[in-house]
Amino acid sequence: MSDLEVEVGTWETFADAATAVRKAVFVEEQGVSEAEELDGNDSDAVQFLACDGEYPVGTARLRFPEPTVGKVERVAVREPYRDDGVGTALMRAVEDAARDDGATVLKLHAQTRVEPFYAQLGYETVSDEFEEAGIPHVKMRKRLNG
Repeated sequence: MSDLEVEVGTWETFADAATAVRKAVFVEEQGVSEAEELDGNDSDAVQFLACDGEYPVGTARLRFPEPTVGKVERVAVREPYRDDGVGTALMRAVEDAARDDGATVLKLHAQTRVEPFYAQLGYETVSDEFEEAGIPHVKMRKRLNG
């Protein structure tokens, strides 16, 4: 995708675009309740927005539950843009930002259907399957180098 750009910013900057992507993916496509999806933790997170030109196609957020541990959350890519490198570009941006902020480990809760995507990026499954928002998930983590 030639016009793909991933920007890093705040919820105040990306709220409308990130909400539109997350509603399309999580609420409309996967049936997660809007109240559960918009959980009030966005203003405490570093936000990532992937755009094809001006059109928002993917988003993610990064929070720090511990000073050197980043938690990747709300990774979402609009359906027509999956398998186009958007998710990989988002995760690279998240990992770079996490390193810049002093993280040595990233963790996330992956839907089991996308567990192979994260595994190819070096994330290791560290839990049994559990349910979150009515969807099967596993906990995964990755040690960041340098």
